[in-house]
Amino acid sequence: MKILVTGGVGYLGSMICYALSDNGHTPIILDMAKSIIPEFNQKNTFYKGDISDKKILETIFNEHPDIKIVIHCAEKGATWASVSNPYEYYHANVIKSMEFFKNLIDMGYKKVIFASSAAIYDDVPGYLVTERSPMKPRSPFGRTKYITETILKDFCAAYDMKCIVLRFFNPVGADPKGRIGINIKLSSNIISKLLRIYNGSETTFKIAGNDWNTRDGTCMRDYVHVWDLATAAVKSVEMFDIAFERADNIYKNFLPINIGSGVGVTVKEFIFAFTNVTGEKINISYSERRPGDIGGSYANTTRARNTIEWQATRTLEDAILDAIKWEEIKNN
Repeated sequence: MKILVTGGVGYLGSMICYALSDNGHTPIILDMAKSIIPEFNQKNTFYKGDISDKKILETIFNEHPDIKIVIHCAEKGATWASVSNPYEYYHANVIKSMEFFKNLIDMGYKKVIFASSAAIYDDVPGYLVTERSPMKPRSPFGRTKYITETILKDFCAAYDMKCIVLRFFNPVGADPKGRIGINIKLSSNIISKLLRIYNGSETTFKIAGNDWNTRDGTCMRDYVHVWDLATAAVKSVEMFDIAFERADNIYKNFLPINIGSGVGVTVKEFIFAFTNVTGEKINISYSERRPGDIGGSYANTTRARNTIEWQATRTLEDAILDAIKWEEIKNN
């Protein structure tokens, strides 16, 4: 099956493309990337362009009329950068996405899988969230995901679209086969920071707040191996129509699904796991809470199991080891 993947050169998008290929599908990639790994480019059909540009979409669908489903991963995704530069995030993630969806509808392509985020959720007692939990995104990035979901819900009701929304929790790790991973120089996520300490480019891990209502006072998150997230996208493709038939959902054509490990891990617990895997002592310090942060959330994944027959299979330690392996491959 041919699948159009927007943002298919990014960290999550590239992982999804490899997972699709490994399972016999053909990803067609649309991305604004300035550069692309040669091996990745050779194995995939790549179009450089803007998702809101109707002409590039017409070219893609004219050359690949047998595309069946679109996976929309293109985004500006640095959560805390969005606080200081909200315009770029709303423009890229909301306005361009809305134009993209409308162009898809006009061309008759109405099956979409949208890469959303757990950043849309509010704090709840115990931090375990279902798809029906209250939403209160605290950053412009989170709000762009919430708004885009709302647009999709309305489009599905009005224009006969069908959309599976994958609410991804916190991705960590790299491709287990060592083909792709995150650029730790550009990333601000937890494992990138720890790897910069591990390779000597930084000396101290700064924890934002130690007075949260958690086991040890640090934020709790659902850290899930990025390859598990990629396989969730594959399962969504393969079970797209069946998922709607199985869903306990109030919206006919709009299906949100939590994609996480189902385990809440605090920042200190993550650092402890990293230390156990590497033997590296991590110096920590504390800073103030970051604007818009929440105490935590982790996923109830019942709907994922019931609709697309997916659950995470890899551990936090697996993710750490795969991230380290990718760094070694990339630097050799």
